[in-house]
Amino acid sequence: MNKVTLKNVYKNYGKVEAVKDLSFNCKEGEFLSLLGPSGCGKSSTLRMIAGLEEITRGEIYINDKLVNNVKPGQRNIALAFENYALYPPLTIYENIAFPLQASGMESSKIKKRVNEIAKMLNLLEVLKRKPSKLSGGQQQLTSLARALVKSADVYLLDEPISHMDIDLRNRMRGELRRIHKEMGATFIYVTHDQLEAISMSDRIAIMNFGVLQQIGTAYEIYNSPSNLFVAGFIGEPPMNLIDTTLIRKNGRLFCKVDGYHISLSKEIEMKIKDSIQNAYVLGIRPSDIKVIKTKKEDYNIPAEVYIYEDLGVRVILTVRFGDQTVLIEAPPDFRAEMGDRVWLGYDQNKINIFDKKTGNLVM
Repeated sequence: MNKVTLKNVYKNYGKVEAVKDLSFNCKEGEFLSLLGPSGCGKSSTLRMIAGLEEITRGEIYINDKLVNNVKPGQRNIALAFENYALYPPLTIYENIAFPLQASGMESSKIKKRVNEIAKMLNLLEVLKRKPSKLSGGQQQLTSLARALVKSADVYLLDEPISHMDIDLRNRMRGELRRIHKEMGATFIYVTHDQLEAISMSDRIAIMNFGVLQQIGTAYEIYNSPSNLFVAGFIGEPPMNLIDTTLIRKNGRLFCKVDGYHISLSKEIEMKIKDSIQNAYVLGIRPSDIKVIKTKKEDYNIPAEVYIYEDLGVRVILTVRFGDQTVLIEAPPDFRAEMGDRVWLGYDQNKINIFDKKTGNLVM
């Protein structure tokens, strides 16, 4: 049972709380990503799991065993750093083989295992070289190989592909996912890149200012963000977040935005009920706003094209209606000029409503 559990974990650096009351469970064989902006506490969390940072308060379990006071070398974890941490005098082969040699494995088995991992990561041709003769991307691959070569309960990967060029990084996202499935191992992966987290992870734990904001699948987080931070952080382009008030008209509930009435689903109506005096934020993804150039039924919000971006596979529009500016992801064949009048439609089931005071999702 190669799982990791954190219970009410804190990490203080002097008066600074880097991690605050963090609790989550990484299941056996799961690929869990810790995602968030720089300084949010994700690397500190990984280092506490590894035993490289002392826990200020709380409990960490690996395979149901409390490891707060267990030394790093006794936790049976493998760790890949962002900064390589390679041994300059050793060849790439020797760097990768080092943890196996330290464990006393037979040289014939070491050779077999190193070659297997090197083949997975396209390092066979550079095994005889020294780290100084490799590119930054290849050095980072070597650091990753040294972690994966070891048979461990949990693999902790801290930004392991961040220094690779864009083509290699794109390929490695798929390779890491494939390797994870082949190994059937438990991965905890730290990144600030939402594309990495979304494309590779079984679940994603989003952190900000040391606090866990939401944990779930990419689909859950994208479609039902738990609060305004997650809504604005996940998605490219990000979710449109618009201050709004709620009104009742003819027995139905609407968002009022600059004089326009945006109807809401019955599920939202049931959730909000009588609390329409509160301040709210309407959230809708750019891909969930539909745009046409001639007014039709259900396309009843007039807007003006402010910015038009043709990205080949899609078009990104910035439009204005009233005092609002919103982003729209349109089909690649949509054509418009700046200043053109367009009409907007939406699916009421794709709308999210947040409580402006707490920032939390209402529905």
